[in-house]
Amino acid sequence: MMLDSVELDDQFEWVDEFEWDVIAQEQERSLSGALLVQEGVKLYGRPITLRSNGGVWTPLSDVRQLEVLRDQAGRGMPLTLPDGREFFVIFNRINGAPLEARPLERLVNPPDDHPYDVSLRLITVAPPPAP
Repeated sequence: MMLDSVELDDQFEWVDEFEWDVIAQEQERSLSGALLVQEGVKLYGRPITLRSNGGVWTPLSDVRQLEVLRDQAGRGMPLTLPDGREFFVIFNRINGAPLEARPLERLVNPPDDHPYDVSLRLITVAPPPAP
């Protein structure tokens, strides 16, 4: 799995994959009491929340690379999943921290390979136009 230039373990789980509805719907009542329904296809905005899947941990060196990406406002990034699907994403900063990293064991000066449990909150956006 790749997020921009950071190679992640393929065992990250997309926890909200099936909570997305590609159809947007609005309902309202007319003055006559009739139900008016409008539907349309959403183009982007699909949340992609990736979490470490038990027993697979992310080294501190990768967490530091993810921090660099997170700290760039509006930075779009390619995301390639293990099954080959590709998305263009930004960090989703609305529903909590866009990057969560918890060490398996707290150390004062952890080495680069120290394991972390990681969650990433991303959201799909339109890719940049082709040159």
